[in-house]
This record gives sequence, C-alpha cells and structure tokens, in this order.
Amino acid sequence: MGIYGLKGRGSETVLGGIRAEKSAAVRERRAAGWYLCLALVVGLLPGALTSKPSGGAKVGEIPIARPAICSSRSVAGICVVPAAVAQKKLVKCTGAQKKSKSCLAAARKAAKIKAAKKAAAKKKSKNSISAKSKSSPDGLGPAQIRGAYNLPSAAPRAQTIAIVTAFDDPSAEGDLGVYSGTYSLPSCTSANGCFRKVNGLGQAGPLPPADATWALETSLDVQIAHAVCSNCKILLVEAASASVLDLLDAVDAAVALGANEVSNSWVVDEFSSQTFLDSRLDHPGVAITAASGDTANRVQWPASSPFVTAVGGTTLTVLDNIRVSESAWQFGGSGCSRYESKPAWQTDSGCSQRMVPDVAAAGDPLSGAAVYYSYGYFGRSGWFKVGGTSLGAPIIAAIYALAGNADQVVAGSYPYAQSGSLFDVRSGANGSCSPSYLCTTGIGYDGPTGVGSPNGTAGF
Repeated sequence: MGIYGLKGRGSETVLGGIRAEKSAAVRERRAAGWYLCLALVVGLLPGALTSKPSGGAKVGEIPIARPAICSSRSVAGICVVPAAVAQKKLVKCTGAQKKSKSCLAAARKAAKIKAAKKAAAKKKSKNSISAKSKSSPDGLGPAQIRGAYNLPSAAPRAQTIAIVTAFDDPSAEGDLGVYSGTYSLPSCTSANGCFRKVNGLGQAGPLPPADATWALETSLDVQIAHAVCSNCKILLVEAASASVLDLLDAVDAAVALGANEVSNSWVVDEFSSQTFLDSRLDHPGVAITAASGDTANRVQWPASSPFVTAVGGTTLTVLDNIRVSESAWQFGGSGCSRYESKPAWQTDSGCSQRMVPDVAAAGDPLSGAAVYYSYGYFGRSGWFKVGGTSLGAPIIAAIYALAGNADQVVAGSYPYAQSGSLFDVRSGANGSCSPSYLCTTGIGYDGPTGVGSPNGTAGF
C-alpha cells in the first residue's frame, strides 16, 4: 500500500536557534528510536530494516507511511486515492484506445462541451468577472466548515499549527495564496510571518524532493488549517522521506520550533514494535492530531497511539453554512488496537485495548472540501474536491488552536471530559461488528465517530 520513500536518516543535527534543553530532548527521542532499531536488528531479526509494500511492518522493520488520502486498495507501492479525491477527468485516448470508436467519440464530445463553455464565457462582459470566477469552487469552503461546527474564525491568542508531511510540496505557499484570495481569507505568507516551511530537521534547507501525491495531501492540510483558524501561523514541516522515523523527527522539529498543535495526515498499518515509538509522540502541552485512515473498520498508527487525538471521518451535509446532518463516513478508519493498551480516559467495554478514533469531522469526499493544487496530480491541477480523514485531522488541530488551550491538553483525553459540548453523531456505519458500536454509531461513544464531532470549541 501507499507511497514508499527512502529509509530514515535519523540525523543528530541540532536545530539551529533552538534552546539547548529542547535540542537535548530532540536528540534523546531520536536516539531512542534508533536504539530500538539497533536492538531489533541485533537481537530479533538479523535481516530487519527492510520495508515491504504493505503500508505496515513486521517486528524489526522501519514502517513506510502513506498519506492518509491513499486508499486501502493501493498496491505495488502506488498510492490510489479514488476514495478521497474527486475531480472531473479529461477524456484521453491512449495506447489501444486510440483505435476505439467509443473512446474517440467520448473525447470529441468532451472537447465540444469544453469549447462551448469557453465560448459562452467569452460572451460575458469584459468589465465583469466571469461566471466561473464568481462561483465558488466545488466543495466545502471556510465559511461552511466553520458554520457547520459553530466555530469562530480566529484564535483568542497567538497559535502555530504545524503540518507534518513527507517530501516537498513546491507550490504550497503559492497555492495557499490562491486559496486565501478565493475565499477572502487573511494573507498567510512567509513575507508576513504567517507561513513557514522547513525540512524534517526544522531547517530552511535543503528541502526534500517533491512528490505529487504527498504534495496534494500537504496542500489540503495547509489550506484547511488556515480555513478554520484564519489568524493562526502555519508551520509546514517536510520529512526527508516517508519513513516513520523521518516523520517522527519532523514531529519533534515542529514542537521544538514552537508549534501549539501538530496535524498528522499520514498512516501505516499497525505493527508490533509501534509501542516502542509511541513516546516520540508524547509532547505534553501540544495538541497532536492524527488521521485514522480511509480504510473503514481498520486501525492505523499513529492514530492508535495513546498520545494523539485520533480523528475519524463523517459525511457532513451543509446548507447555507448550517449543519443539516452528519453521519459516519463508510470508509473512516476505526477499531480496536492490537498493540496499544487502553488509556484511562476510554471506558467503552467492547474493546480491551485502545479504541480509534477519539472524535470525527468531515471526511466523505462526496461532500469534501475544495482545495487548490497547482503542482499537478496525474496531469491535473487547479481545484480539487478532497475528503478522507486527511481533512478531519487539520480541522481538529485548528479547532484546538481556536480553543487556545493546547497547553492543558493531555493526549486525546480532553474531548472525553467535554463530550457534552460535541455533536453526538448517531447515524451511519463503517462495517459490521460485534459488539455493534465498534462499527455502528449510536448514543455516546462509538467506533466510527468516537465521542462526536465539533460543536464550537468547548470540546477542545
């Protein structure tokens, strides 16, 4: 499954400009990860540290993550995102299709429709904006997300939301500019100090190589974080590769650089040595969110770590910026962890281990968010309609920022103590389980949506 990158480097380079005590903590965390790997190599599996195209790993292997928008149907190292991305496809006839009458006819029809639309647009007054420009892009916009969840547009005090991802998104800042301009949001640029992009060690360069699918994930996360919290600073931290160790280095770097919230929209299948790496996500006073994945009734890490707020997906219907209905998204990741102990703040009786997710937010791509992406994805660029739990993770991270109390958050426990301040999602399912609440929504906690979806900031 998924996109696979280079092995983690585990560099011990000290982040420039960071206080000595923070640098020491970062080094200790990285050293712990590599001591684990060394122990596994020497004592457990002599042939370890090899990655396989499953999106997970056996004991001794360094897992290779995939962006959460990649579906469970991804094979042979290729990320497949039909469940999370929607955009009208161009009709092209290639290879054997060049001789297909049906394909050529469809292509001619598509070309005629495109030409007709272009001609109609030219008839518009030169002194007015075209109808296409006036209309909003397809998908949820900032006002709809904030309206549906009863959210303010700005945080009460200075907040920095970090987006942790792999590889470089060359167009991240420029695309955020288009997004902000389209929705009349405050400008967020490196020039005004709102936006900052660094590598996985927290340095301005060198940046990692670009990857189109990871970049699409990145643009989604960056733009949605800004959409929900318009006055928050955005810190984009790009890991050197999709190695879990590189991504954990990036989390450390984000915290060391002052992030109040850290959003992670990357996943791996659970693996038996994950509990040894959980401490890398233990950052008291920082709210860390993780997408539960788009694999229906299936548990992914780091969402299953007890130190994060795991975010599932819903199908959200919005009319005139008002939440009309919300149900469990059928592909939202959830379930009972195989390896993580149950945290004290989870009390459901049908799972003796850690349950995922804790909360949920908009995820269904059919009612997903509009995202501007110019770098190019399979020859397409422009406005995409994107969903998946990749959308939910930055929404929840930004709501923590709007609440402004991330320094009081302990792992994923806070929403449980404030569950009365959340919408209790009571319809929909992502499978068939016993007991039923593991896959089917109901009153109180359930597998697909946790303790609920946001209703203002009080639950965070």
